[in-house]
Amino acid sequence: MQTFQNPIVKGFSPDPSICVVGVDYYLVTSTFSYFPGVPIYHSKDLVNWELIGNVLERESQLPLAGATHSQGIYAPSIRYHNGVFYMITTNVPKYGNFIVTATDPSGPWSDPYYLEGAEGIDPSLFFDTDGKCYYVGTRPNPNGPRYNGDWEVWLQELDLSSMKLIGVSTKIWKGAMNNVIWPEGPHLYKRNGYYYLMIAEGGTSFEHCVTIARSNKIDGPYIGNPCNPILTHRHLGRDYPVCNVGHGDLVETPDGQWYMTCLASRIFEGYSNLGRETFLAEVVWESDWPVVNPGVGRLEEVQEHKLSLYPVEKGNSKIQFEQPWDKRLLFLRNPDMAKYSHLDREGWLRMYASPYTIKEHASPSYIGVRQQSMWYTLSTKLDFNPKENGEEAGLVILQNDRYSTRFVSGLFEGKKELRVITNYNGEDKLEGRISINSSILTLNIKGDCQNLHFYYSQEGGEDVVVAQNVDAHILSTEVAGGFVGCTMGIYITSPSEVSTDCYADFEWLEQLNEEEANVIEGVELHE
Repeated sequence: MQTFQNPIVKGFSPDPSICVVGVDYYLVTSTFSYFPGVPIYHSKDLVNWELIGNVLERESQLPLAGATHSQGIYAPSIRYHNGVFYMITTNVPKYGNFIVTATDPSGPWSDPYYLEGAEGIDPSLFFDTDGKCYYVGTRPNPNGPRYNGDWEVWLQELDLSSMKLIGVSTKIWKGAMNNVIWPEGPHLYKRNGYYYLMIAEGGTSFEHCVTIARSNKIDGPYIGNPCNPILTHRHLGRDYPVCNVGHGDLVETPDGQWYMTCLASRIFEGYSNLGRETFLAEVVWESDWPVVNPGVGRLEEVQEHKLSLYPVEKGNSKIQFEQPWDKRLLFLRNPDMAKYSHLDREGWLRMYASPYTIKEHASPSYIGVRQQSMWYTLSTKLDFNPKENGEEAGLVILQNDRYSTRFVSGLFEGKKELRVITNYNGEDKLEGRISINSSILTLNIKGDCQNLHFYYSQEGGEDVVVAQNVDAHILSTEVAGGFVGCTMGIYITSPSEVSTDCYADFEWLEQLNEEEANVIEGVELHE
């Protein structure tokens, strides 16, 4: 029996949306305040995905000044029609809903077409068989919300030639439950003469779910599936290892099979540090209603797969800082690219300090990758010689501006030290410290589920422990709140507003997950 393993996209990858073009599948996810925005993945089997680019890679497409970690890009949707790819999303809170287009999904994508009158969030596009295009989104109750989450799903025709909404907007559904909260992530489909409206509801946490309704006419009335919700894990209890299941999108394969991509959170010792990830489930149709993972009714970690598999080459776990930038790398908000130089030292990235820290709603000198596992080694080679108190550079595990863990070299109270510092609810706590003399160090953070271990080495030297068993629970959504998962990367800051000579050189960044290490060891054993 051929199987695949969930999640299909690991680490911070919420709100997946998918489309198919011939035998090729394309998938996008939310990025909130990270830049570039909206990664786009390609697959030929729905299981093995390759990151081929980022849709929003210019500041003109993605202004993020002042956005909090859980603002920025919400719930992108990707669709294809007549040779053109369309990605529609919301930039919260300032810029609203917009569309970008491309003929090549790997880019470049156009500058945004902002949609006047498109109130609310989570937009999607539907191309009907008569050639018309429709916008479907979610907005607050126009009569005024009666309770928190009193929203509705609405529909309006979109003129693609002008990129403007035309005609009237129509409320088409509020969701399956009485006093439903947060009907979100709507998508429209057409099958066997019915229009189907699939949404998420119940909020983004434990009560999250997927529901569906259908109608003979695109503008309704929509009648809910009597078996709603069609997918949720809220009935499985808080100890179940996968929770927060919802926000799905459907795709039909060329041979008529159906699948759903959706988000869910894996739980590790009661906490979800990786945020919401992308999962895959099989869908069959009974009485013209979709049934998700028939006979099981929930997401499975290991699941049978009926499509031929096309494995993709995994990227090197060690990222060299070369031009063009590795597609996996993320900045916070819109980066000041003058702070990053590939030319000042051959084979190294020189990062110049910013007075902004990771604790502010600004763009610090930080580059990270999505955390994909709870068992890993995060490492970098650093050359840093601080001159002023408060200058620091090194590794960071970042949940948001109030929850993080830093492993940094710096000048503290006139002494050059390596320090392990956790930031809990905005307050720094010193977890470990050690005096150092060398400027060139290899820094390592070892993740052992919810325990973190920190050690370093000098050129040709042995590993030296700085701190062990530092609690990682504070880096979870359950503690920190918000909508994001952790990123991990390199960082430098200086308290000086005018200093231009504080910099650190980084030779590489590596996130080596335990499963990758096992594969490497297995290959070496066979050789």
